[in-house]
Amino acid sequence: MATRLNPYISFKDNARDAMEFYKSVFGGELALNTFGEYGDTGPSADKVMHAMLESPSGYTIMAADTPEGMTYDPGTNIAVSLSGDDSDELRGYWDKLADGGNVTMPLEKQMWGDEFGMVTDRFGISWLVNIAGDQSGGPSGDAPAQ
Repeated sequence: MATRLNPYISFKDNARDAMEFYKSVFGGELALNTFGEYGDTGPSADKVMHAMLESPSGYTIMAADTPEGMTYDPGTNIAVSLSGDDSDELRGYWDKLADGGNVTMPLEKQMWGDEFGMVTDRFGISWLVNIAGDQSGGPSGDAPAQ
């Protein structure tokens, strides 16, 4: 899999509606995973942990509902996602983006089997980096909510 660069949008409890709307606008295939699919049994269980719309034109939009306990701040609710399976390439990007920036979640193995991290670069841009792990379980190659 080649490395992808795409927007990742955070919503407050309406990611499913937004992504279904974008699908109606742009077409394509929409995949959704909920927090409940990864063990959340609370009020967020039906909320979207990760959504990915792959358009027929070749671009991808990813999104999620903002998890409980994380700040939702309209206007700053978009990040850039880098994902793929080339560990060396993605770690190199991570290291450079983190230099002089602020690591908000270390790049490390996650419950869905991939390595994932979040960093704000020295210019204030939020980046999500996801290195695909074991292809047998979960949304490999897809990053979760920021």
